[in-house]
Amino acid sequence: MFERHQVAVIAQRMRETNNPLMQFIIGPRQTGKSTMFVQALHHVDMPCHVVNADDVVNPDASWLQIEWQQARNLTSGGKAPAVFVVDEIQKVQSWSTVVKGLYDRDRREGTPLKVMLTGSSSLLLHKGLEESLMGRYELIRSPHWSYRECSEAFDFSFEDYLYHGGYPGAAPLVSDDARWRNYIRDAIVEPAISRDVLSLENIRKPALMRALFWLAASYSGQELSYSKMVGQLQDAGNTVTVAGYLDLLGKAGLVTAIPKFSDKELAKRRSTPRLMVYDTAFMTALGDKGRAEWLEDSARRGHLVESAVGARLLARAPEEGFEVMWWREGVKEVDFVLRRDDALSAIEVKSGGESGQSGMSTLLKKYPRAKRIVVGGAAAGACTAEDFLLDKVPLFN
Repeated sequence: MFERHQVAVIAQRMRETNNPLMQFIIGPRQTGKSTMFVQALHHVDMPCHVVNADDVVNPDASWLQIEWQQARNLTSGGKAPAVFVVDEIQKVQSWSTVVKGLYDRDRREGTPLKVMLTGSSSLLLHKGLEESLMGRYELIRSPHWSYRECSEAFDFSFEDYLYHGGYPGAAPLVSDDARWRNYIRDAIVEPAISRDVLSLENIRKPALMRALFWLAASYSGQELSYSKMVGQLQDAGNTVTVAGYLDLLGKAGLVTAIPKFSDKELAKRRSTPRLMVYDTAFMTALGDKGRAEWLEDSARRGHLVESAVGARLLARAPEEGFEVMWWREGVKEVDFVLRRDDALSAIEVKSGGESGQSGMSTLLKKYPRAKRIVVGGAAAGACTAEDFLLDKVPLFN
């Protein structure tokens, strides 16, 4: 069975004897977080107790306390390490407060219990981590699957990946386009919106939230001001509401607004965003165009390629520690600008669907130390989109 590289990381964290921190695996729905833990346990020779809060009708504090004590019992009175895995931890009522109390007791008493937690709602996990558990955990990220992973695990071609994206659960369904589309809509998009976003926040206009997701997915890779979004959405209210809803959709791993690159933080926050999906499946599965129409039409294929590049950058950014932005001055624009500490990289995607004029030379005159990366096209030094999505192109000097 195919194993993502995070499996080795999880197994290593389980084996560490001098690291008491809890391990949280976070990421969008249906990216294989639970499978990673199961695979990692096969590489670890120590007692383990695995529970899933989703298997319990009403998982409350008492249930978690009982299961936690069962895991403690495996340590032979604190003499030997053991692993405790809780899947879907966000289903436990007031989970972060309960976990904090149990974890702190283990630290006081020296109980060698390795606690590993995961959940399908990244929004709920983030909220709990920020409120109660600061300084007590490490994150292991599970982003959308890359082209390399889908190629090795499912034998996806480049075109397969552009059209179907990187959801492992959808891979067995790709031969039946209607069935695959329904899976993306019903098993991924709708639960992410209804169970994660709408259940966490006080969303007064759920229909607007769904409409905003569809609009953002259809405009992926394009600049669209918040005022224009308001104009295209019914009952949208104001730009503050739309910006707030779009931020929540980004935290759920669906779509996001990439800010414009600027030396001034205020200008960056006030800039017109470029919309970007976290997975190209959101573009193709939600529309009315089939595979041939997406891949054979140069403009549509261009949007897919640019969005695939953007989605891969968004997946790599948290783990590799860089920001993803874009840049425009007048009619000159650059598709992506990456910043890591003092290092800059400018990425231009030549895919047949780009609009506007290249601003690469203008940007490089202002920032001569920035690395120039051209994806596609016939320019000297350009790389192919396939090589870029295989992570063969260094992002920084």
